[in-house]
Amino acid sequence: MVTIFREVVYAQPLGFRPLALDLYVPAEPVALCLYLHGGGWRIGSRADGLEVGPNVPRSPWQQPSFFERIAQLGLAVASVEYRLSGEARFPAQLEDVESAAHYLAEHRGDFGISTDARVCWGGSAGGHLAALHALTTSLPVSAAVCWYPVTDLVALLADIDDAGGQADRSRESREARLLGATADERPETARAASPVHAVRPGAPPFLLLHGDKDTAVPLRQSHRLAEALRAVGGHAVVEEVPGATHIFPELDDAALQGLLERSARFLLAAATGEKGAAARGHGAPG
Repeated sequence: MVTIFREVVYAQPLGFRPLALDLYVPAEPVALCLYLHGGGWRIGSRADGLEVGPNVPRSPWQQPSFFERIAQLGLAVASVEYRLSGEARFPAQLEDVESAAHYLAEHRGDFGISTDARVCWGGSAGGHLAALHALTTSLPVSAAVCWYPVTDLVALLADIDDAGGQADRSRESREARLLGATADERPETARAASPVHAVRPGAPPFLLLHGDKDTAVPLRQSHRLAEALRAVGGHAVVEEVPGATHIFPELDDAALQGLLERSARFLLAAATGEKGAAARGHGAPG
């Protein structure tokens, strides 16, 4: 059984709307997972899970939802909304994620969550924020799973070019809207917003899933973060999804469910102290 708490307000930044999260709690959660939605930092909501299906997005309220299915595996899932780039520039989004994490650390008992183990998960822009949160938060994080994440804003456009995509170098691009200018115009802000430049010794283990045909956020982005983590002695596994583009629209339900379950079990293993087993259980580093 999964208990759902909807529209839990966790913060109200001065001058902005209240920010809320939805919380999905199994009977005996092993860990609390902070989940961050994608959408290029411009669109999306806490109702959006990693449910694509065969070429057509699913309804976020399909039963059981992505969040309920993950909760049934043992993770309490907090799907967090954050300020979009049309509302605020970076680092507002990261500050919102940190606020949500602290709110949950203080109030988890109110929602029947007794464990203090924390993990994080996100896709695309949400994968970027999950990675950055795992590397910079003041709270302990046991592991992070990132699906097709942006990890290096400085190198992103060159990676898109190399992958055969169409890089947007304008001030209207998703990255420029996040930063308030292009990465070339604000290189220090772009570095500060890039997980590869936040890597540190003692970072939690990462599982990065990425399609090998992704030209929107190329596979090289996941490898950049994995290489940086390994350079400081960290655990990082890149799982390449053959033939998949951004958000995995090519996958059928069975393949998608397999990736969801492997991702959840990676987080569960790390949260219970099986970091090595978590990494080994998902293949050799790619």
